[in-house]
Amino acid sequence: MATIRIGVGGWTYEPWRDNFYPKGLKHAGELAYAGEHLTAIEVNGTYYGSQKPESFRKWREETPDGFVFTVKGPRFATNRRVLAEAGESIGRFVGGGVTELKEKLGAINWQFLPTKKFDAEDFEAFLALLPKEADGIALRHVVELRHESFRDPAAIALLAKYGVAQVIAESDEHPQIADITAPFVYLRLQRSRAEEPAGYPEAELDAWAERLRTYRDGGLPADLETVTETPPEKRPRDVFAFVISGAKERNPAAAMALIERVK
Repeated sequence: MATIRIGVGGWTYEPWRDNFYPKGLKHAGELAYAGEHLTAIEVNGTYYGSQKPESFRKWREETPDGFVFTVKGPRFATNRRVLAEAGESIGRFVGGGVTELKEKLGAINWQFLPTKKFDAEDFEAFLALLPKEADGIALRHVVELRHESFRDPAAIALLAKYGVAQVIAESDEHPQIADITAPFVYLRLQRSRAEEPAGYPEAELDAWAERLRTYRDGGLPADLETVTETPPEKRPRDVFAFVISGAKERNPAAAMALIERVK
């Protein structure tokens, strides 16, 4: 069965100790607590530096069955002029311990700079470098495309060819590309507001929950912006959704509100 997993970025953030984590909870217990109340976490730290295999193993052991982590690929792979030359960085990351997450490895997010423009030949070369599996674990890849030039049918066709998803962004800064190009869907919601106790008004939470269910059931939400008009193959898909940025202090509440709605 396809599942919807919802979470936030990371688990260490000082303001969450006022409105998410119980007072007096030791910092060492924060991941376990987050694992009990969310169903996924996106790890941002792997974008900036490597983690030891022991860290991935510890994260897996501290979270409940069914919980997943998505991890950002290293910036050394994506913040480069020629993406086709990223093979060594990709290989070093994939072989550097991330598979210690085992069944809790949800997806790998390769985030591009907002200035990175679409170049069909180079983009395809990068997609071809992404391994399908490592250490017996099937890998799911998603790319975060933050330049308007990727709103191009040729980019969508390449993503579909390699079975790679693209981040579906709810953002004031980055383009929305809601096409389905992989067997799973990945969303980053970035408009939570401080004045809303649950990050979003009730009606917006209801709308996002409905979109997530639509994606899970194989459909395509009619009110999100796609590049192509080709309907996706009707089949269930795993969905990953993260409440990121915006009013970060409200993001756990928003994620929990969405989890409750999609049960």
